[in-house]
Amino acid sequence: MVHIKSRKHAVPAKSPQSLTAATLLTSLALGLPASAVAQEVDSGPSPEPQAKTLETVEVHGLNSFVVSPKFTQTLQDTPQTIEVLDKELLQQQGATTLAEALRNSPGVGTFYAGENGNTTTGDALYMRGFDTSSSIFVDGARDLGAVSRDLFNIDQVEVVKGPAGTDTGRSAPTGAINMVSRQASLREAASASISAGNDGQQRATADWNTRLGETGALRLSGMWQDSDVAGRDHVNNSRWGIAPSLGFGLGSDTRVFLNLLYVKQDNVPDGLVPTIGLPSWAPQPGLEQLAGHPVDPENFYGSEFDHDDVTSQMATLRFEHDFSDTLKLSNTLRWGKTRQDYLITAFMGTGGTPGDEQAGNIHWTDKDDLSTYTLARGTFSSRDQQNTILTDQLNLRADFATGAVDHFLSAGLELTREEQTAHGIAIDSALDPASLYNPDWRGTGTLAYGRNGTVANGRTDTAALYAFDTLKFGERFLLTAGVRADRYTTRYDATGICTTVVPLPRRGIACPSGVADGSIISIADLKSSDTLLNYKLGAVYKPVEVLSLYANAALSQQPPGGANFSLSTAANSADNVNNDPQKARTYEVGAKWVAPGSGLALNLALFQTTVTNEITADDTVPGGYSQTGEKRVQGVEVSAVGNITDNWNISLGYLHQDASVREGAAVSEDGSNHLTYTPDEAITSWTTYQFPSGLTVGGGIRYTGGLHRGSDGAVGTPEYTKSWTVYDAMVSYAISDNVSLRLNGYNLFDKQYVAAINKSGYRYTPGAPRTFVLSADIRF
Repeated sequence: MVHIKSRKHAVPAKSPQSLTAATLLTSLALGLPASAVAQEVDSGPSPEPQAKTLETVEVHGLNSFVVSPKFTQTLQDTPQTIEVLDKELLQQQGATTLAEALRNSPGVGTFYAGENGNTTTGDALYMRGFDTSSSIFVDGARDLGAVSRDLFNIDQVEVVKGPAGTDTGRSAPTGAINMVSRQASLREAASASISAGNDGQQRATADWNTRLGETGALRLSGMWQDSDVAGRDHVNNSRWGIAPSLGFGLGSDTRVFLNLLYVKQDNVPDGLVPTIGLPSWAPQPGLEQLAGHPVDPENFYGSEFDHDDVTSQMATLRFEHDFSDTLKLSNTLRWGKTRQDYLITAFMGTGGTPGDEQAGNIHWTDKDDLSTYTLARGTFSSRDQQNTILTDQLNLRADFATGAVDHFLSAGLELTREEQTAHGIAIDSALDPASLYNPDWRGTGTLAYGRNGTVANGRTDTAALYAFDTLKFGERFLLTAGVRADRYTTRYDATGICTTVVPLPRRGIACPSGVADGSIISIADLKSSDTLLNYKLGAVYKPVEVLSLYANAALSQQPPGGANFSLSTAANSADNVNNDPQKARTYEVGAKWVAPGSGLALNLALFQTTVTNEITADDTVPGGYSQTGEKRVQGVEVSAVGNITDNWNISLGYLHQDASVREGAAVSEDGSNHLTYTPDEAITSWTTYQFPSGLTVGGGIRYTGGLHRGSDGAVGTPEYTKSWTVYDAMVSYAISDNVSLRLNGYNLFDKQYVAAINKSGYRYTPGAPRTFVLSADIRF
């Protein structure tokens, strides 16, 4: 079985000295080396008995691990569902973005395509029934911005399911995603990959690591891409990035790392496709004749003005010091900034009313001639936004014993400031309608675009203290407990353009008395402050070494403005400053088994998450809304990951879940109590077999159950999407020890399906069609 090695902390080993309980407490209080404190304690009489010296512990398990020092045990002995997607798996699949990596986690994906006039961009991820987009982390620090994240400098992706509030502070109810960056090491290595595929896909990456003297190293990762999106006209992802990493003191007791990241994106975003004519589409008044006539899913209904320009910058300074084999200190200082400027030309495919069928957004000159149908494009989604974060995370890891009980303690302090500035956009459009069945993105009329002078600023300052301890009672039983206190303050101010028009337009802002029409006025100046206390408690029983039976309970909280830095006074808003935090309570039981003599791990989890303090309609209170809503997700998740033989590898996951509204108004358009954008079932699988000749073949199946879309009163649009299954395959051949050729095929049977749908059901994201990508992988 493969040993687990963590770069953050070593597996507990036999120490040349014993730590007493007094030694530990004094070390935590003063931050001094354990040996120095021990000498002071031992110089005089002490009533405390000497704790036993820890025996050498040899931990076996998966060939992947969670890097964060907050997880003190291996995956097998951690009482929680955690998936680790390593770089070998991601390379085999040709995954280049976070969204593509998460294909390996059943039920996790980009199922939601945005509001009526606000098409989502970037990693809009749902997991176990809830939006997880604001709970994405890089090396344990929150990564802000609605952008697509590239994997060119990522070693592994960690999917932590269940409340993550104890680990990260405020978070989504059902988990968090952490991306682990590459960093410098003492190994001389160089690699590169060049890829090309159908529909204009082009990409190149490089990774080089070299030593600098005896204990220093430099690592440099780079990426370039200019790829059209398979099956979509004009949509394009163009980006380049560079990620240097410097390491000093490597192999010694004191180590320092400086990691930098710069990524520039210049994309043509996807404004999606009308749902008209899909099997689940119900015709609106005046559009009955279009039933059975869906549009080509390759059609692009945007304009040549559409753009998504992103600049991401990040600098991380990490310090690590080993006082001894059992006492380690680390500090991570992170600054990050993401700047995004995008515009998407969108639409609402509405019909008219009986007797005036052409009053909607779809018109025609000949009802029986599809070529005469046009679609108005007067809906725009735009963003001119900057997100910044400055955080410092101090962690102390101590392994010690009190009597017969071994402890693995992780404690720390985190200070964070997160800011978001969003500029208001004015759009003056005279775009021509697009042909419904044969749109042309050029010759589309005129469009003026720019800032309108309004701005919204949000800032959250957080100070957090946390402590995790795993208590090991002999060889059979472990108890893990964690608690975290976050003191946060969120400030939000915004301006808007007022109007004197009567009656007030929809979403209009009335000018105060004496203020001229079109003036910029303050519309919000709000503050919310509180202390969040999150916890988790888990137990593991090991009847034999290779089997872990576990149970856990956890609480996670999301305060107003916690996901978007925006506060409100509206009664129907979850971000109302007077609201209590949303609370998620999770209970999970399961089993983790590692096959003797191999690296294959089988996992089973039964889980239930209940989210309370949800906003729901309530006629019995002023304002018509209260926090009496409750949602629940319960289900079972099964996985098999690792090596069946030395040459045969597998990654398999199955999820069945029931996500429903327990108290409050229904949120699905079909009137059921189902949660939206959440599949009832999902399967993800991948397997490879390597032959002695250097040939490797692999493939997998991805299945996602149908989705229920949100309710907003739209008429005639699909209430749900159908389930879908696609088949992927890979074949690679090692030409030499240094060069391999790899061919990836996706959706081999060219299945047409709805990957995501917007809230009103007017627009959907088509699933990627059959696609092939050929790559040359080079290693030295």
